[in-house]
Amino acid sequence: MRKKRPSKLKRRLFRSYLTVTISISLILFMVGLLSLLVLNAGRLTDYVREHVGFTLVLQENLRDAEVLRLQKILSASAAVKSTEYINKEDAAESLADDMGEDFVDFLGFNPLFSSIDLKLHAPYMQEDSLLVLENEFLAYPQVREVYYQRDLVKVINNNVRRISLFLLVLVLLMLFIFTALINNTIRISIYSQRFVINTMKLVGATRSYIRRPFVVRTVSYGLLGGLLANFVIWALVLTFYDSLQNFVDTSQIDALGITFVVTLLSGLIISWLSTYFAVNKYLRMSYNELF
Repeated sequence: MRKKRPSKLKRRLFRSYLTVTISISLILFMVGLLSLLVLNAGRLTDYVREHVGFTLVLQENLRDAEVLRLQKILSASAAVKSTEYINKEDAAESLADDMGEDFVDFLGFNPLFSSIDLKLHAPYMQEDSLLVLENEFLAYPQVREVYYQRDLVKVINNNVRRISLFLLVLVLLMLFIFTALINNTIRISIYSQRFVINTMKLVGATRSYIRRPFVVRTVSYGLLGGLLANFVIWALVLTFYDSLQNFVDTSQIDALGITFVVTLLSGLIISWLSTYFAVNKYLRMSYNELF
């Protein structure tokens, strides 16, 4: 019987430590995902802005050399990300596929014009910048008309501002929740050892001496939890690499590095602060107040 008691106690302590570590790991995993979302929020908005269509309708009967020269000039512009030339035959074929009928045969002629579809860099997808670019493109003799969805651009920019404000509020709220969860997990862990703290205080141990083993233990929980959370995040990024390329800049080591550092530091700092205040709370209590 004497041999069984220590083994039971060890199993209970191990389960307790494992529960605390897993709880902290799950919370820090959410902290890491939130950090990754915040760091890549700008990339997501850029992705949306850069996929708004901007079309230059060309003059009739332009020579291929003129179109090619215009396309080279546009590609060299700082505002232009990519260009694609679409001749009138391809445009008619695409429209016929969308409509489900051949309107060229019905009309007897092709009413469409050749065009160049542009993708602009995100910083230029603002209403004032687009107005300047529109006038600049119309100045080219090859360009007949400039077309883009002005209302869509306005809606996107307005929604980006709203989403940025919402994301800021969400980050502050989630950080508060994550901190509270880790704090409560550690407080519950220390609560079970409040009598040990009181006993150490009664035999004359200093506050710093009493706090030290608790701080070391919970900080190790935070470190291990942060490492586990970072491992899971890294595994998810590798698993869904192809799907995330448009929304998460997985090629940028800086963003992932900052995410990993934030996750680790969050675990260490919150664990240390929570333990410090939790132990101090029980150090101030009398024996009777512990019940």
